[in-house]
Amino acid sequence: MTDRRPGQWPVDNPVHLSTGDSTPVEKQGAQHLALTAEQARFHVTLGAIRADLEAQPSDMCLRAAARRWQQAITAMADELTGHLREAG
Repeated sequence: MTDRRPGQWPVDNPVHLSTGDSTPVEKQGAQHLALTAEQARFHVTLGAIRADLEAQPSDMCLRAAARRWQQAITAMADELTGHLREAG
């Protein structure tokens, strides 16, 4: 008897799932996921900053909080720039 149900072993023509070569559709899908993740991270971060700014009780406090955020981001960028320069 050679009639086999789907998925029954042995399989005459196995499908190789990990050939190492990505098709253009797979590459495009991976790029789309990376872009979506980057956009999501940006919006979550921006939302957190906005929530902090909205929680400020006055205009002066809001401006001070905005300056703290700007200084913290600038300090982080300077630190990471230094690390990139050291790495070569």
